[in-house]
Amino acid sequence: MTAIEIDNTYDDPTKRTPLVLGGKDFTAVTDAVCNVAERPTTLGWKIAFAVALSFLGLLGACILYLVTTGVGVWGNNQPVSWGFPIVNFVFWVGIGHAGTLISAILFLFRQNWRTGINRFAEAMTIFAVICAAMFPGIHVGRPWLAYWLFPIPNQMQMWPQFRSPLLWDVFAVSTYATASVLFWYVGMIPDLATLRDRSTGKVRQILYGIFSLGWTGSSRHWHRYERAYLLLSALCTPLVLSVHSVVSFDFATSQLPGWHTTIFPPYFVAGAVYGGFAMVLNLIIPARAFFGLKDIITPRHIENCAKILLATGLIVAYSYSMEFWTAWYSGNHYERFTFWNRAFGPYAWSCWVMLWCNAMSPQFMWSKRLRKSMVAVFICATFGNIGMWFERFEIIITSLTRDFLPTNWWPFHPTLIDIAMLAGSFGLFFTLFLLFCRFLPVVAMAEVKSIMPQAHPHHGHPELQTPDERRTDYRPDEVGDPDAAALGVP
Repeated sequence: MTAIEIDNTYDDPTKRTPLVLGGKDFTAVTDAVCNVAERPTTLGWKIAFAVALSFLGLLGACILYLVTTGVGVWGNNQPVSWGFPIVNFVFWVGIGHAGTLISAILFLFRQNWRTGINRFAEAMTIFAVICAAMFPGIHVGRPWLAYWLFPIPNQMQMWPQFRSPLLWDVFAVSTYATASVLFWYVGMIPDLATLRDRSTGKVRQILYGIFSLGWTGSSRHWHRYERAYLLLSALCTPLVLSVHSVVSFDFATSQLPGWHTTIFPPYFVAGAVYGGFAMVLNLIIPARAFFGLKDIITPRHIENCAKILLATGLIVAYSYSMEFWTAWYSGNHYERFTFWNRAFGPYAWSCWVMLWCNAMSPQFMWSKRLRKSMVAVFICATFGNIGMWFERFEIIITSLTRDFLPTNWWPFHPTLIDIAMLAGSFGLFFTLFLLFCRFLPVVAMAEVKSIMPQAHPHHGHPELQTPDERRTDYRPDEVGDPDAAALGVP
């Protein structure tokens, strides 16, 4: 890891920007990534894991209390039968979207910069979907009867309503989870084989050997691997657009003011990608520093994610403005009141928090100087995650607390169990994420190597290379760091 971080965020059409810094070759990349899983457990990891595990324990205690006592421990009431559980469900489903976007869509568009961060994003997708799937299961009140949600024959002859978007959720989220796990696992097979071959302990050798499926690195294996990876990418791409569109149908197919709108599917997808990239940035910025991966997850990776954060933030801001415009232009006084109530009613504070976090804070990413600042990007991403949770809260709570008839109005107040389960879901997420970082390859080594100059067929043959391909050094003005000479750069 270099003492001074080289800036590779410059754009020059005559030069190919390096995506791996520090003069690393294939062996150095393997050592840097494998070292994360091979080195002894650090004190910092133990502290972080203990904190995450404590929140996970809190979640387990809350679920046990919920099951033994009943859903009355939540703040849910009538008419707010969808409270924190569904807010959290939609939030976590959205978080999982960036993983598949980075892995599948950017892969199909041959965006090489994705290779440094796609493994983090794919793992984040799996863990976020696990957190999301938990809430509908416990929201039914009797989780031991959750199998009633599935269209299977039963002695009561009770069949789910196939026209209900809640059933569509079951199929959409389960399909998304299955495809995401397959995509994540298939992409990891060559790297698991690398860990298998480097392992010194018998247990690690056996476990990595089992999960690497006998990988030998032969041409036949690579051919099958690349074909399977491509097909899974093509399969997962429509899921990115469809899953959160289906989740939005939970709202859009209803008649409730503030929900019955056709803008929800693209609006929810854009918001999910925005929130997902925010979480990716919140994970990789500390991880690259803590695990010594700054030469592989470079400033250019962070800046590109920040640009996507800005682009999707603009789409979300446009969607907000269109919601208010449509409500006014419709002439429907129920719709007009709903949006006036959101902005100036009893939950106005959540609306303005949402607008600041999702519409205003991304605007700071117009500045290249701020995009190059890890602290600024991390703060902006944190605002994004906060804002996306409040967006779900705002949509669900404000529409349900005040619908068509004032006689049906009733406020919603979360209980300590609601808040504890929200915090506990983060404990579940970070417990799984820390275990992933400890035992699995956090960066796709095989994919990173494929975009390095050494993988080019003309590498090592100067007579066949372009002038830029022959270069192995970068001048201080090219790396954008006046102190680059201190790193030994000529």
